[in-house]
Amino acid sequence: MKIALLGYGKMGKTIEGIISETETPQHEIVLKIDAYNIDELTVGNLAKADVAIEFSTPATAFNNILKCFDAGLPVVVGTTGWLQHLPAAKQLCQEGKGTLFYASNYSIGVNILFEINRQLGALMGKRTEYIPAIHEIHHTEKLDAPSGTAITLANDLLAVLPGKDKWVNHASDYPNELPIFSYREPGVPGTHTVVYDSVEDTIEIKHAAHSRKGFAKGAILAAEWLIGKKGYFEMKDMLALTR
Repeated sequence: MKIALLGYGKMGKTIEGIISETETPQHEIVLKIDAYNIDELTVGNLAKADVAIEFSTPATAFNNILKCFDAGLPVVVGTTGWLQHLPAAKQLCQEGKGTLFYASNYSIGVNILFEINRQLGALMGKRTEYIPAIHEIHHTEKLDAPSGTAITLANDLLAVLPGKDKWVNHASDYPNELPIFSYREPGVPGTHTVVYDSVEDTIEIKHAAHSRKGFAKGAILAAEWLIGKKGYFEMKDMLALTR
């Protein structure tokens, strides 16, 4: 599999490291794009790859996706903070003009957390004595807040918790709001906790990443899975999880 790597920051370098560590590499990175060689992001160069993996910035992600669509190249996107453009990207995929795999988090463990979160939320929707909240911690270099993972957790809860119709990125006393608390600390790959607090007790579910390798391996698996497919896909499609 020939990969175009769009974004050569920490995640891009982690993906490259995993591929280079393999004794008999099945994959090859044929294009690496960062802020210093953006002029090399051309349809011709993208055409040399079988798939693109996009971990750039919120400001550049959508344009990179469109460039992949122009090149007829399927693209796996892990960048968050660009989701105002996701409906347009989905529409292009539905029109047969592109192939996109998007996940707010490519960790297999986090996607299991998503599934548990939905099931627990459905149970807790009947327990009004518990107050829900989401806490997320990331490294200080993360550009967006709340994280895409926290937003996914929140949106899934809004679908099952009666009376909750929006999330906010701060504390809230309004009963219709689901608070997300974002913290930035040096060296934290990503920790997400869903909390239900009552006078009597507290229930928590939590995922703590130990390194970026789990995210990178998931993105590579998604790229392998995406080749030969057409349309818009998410982790639930690859892992056959319910939504």
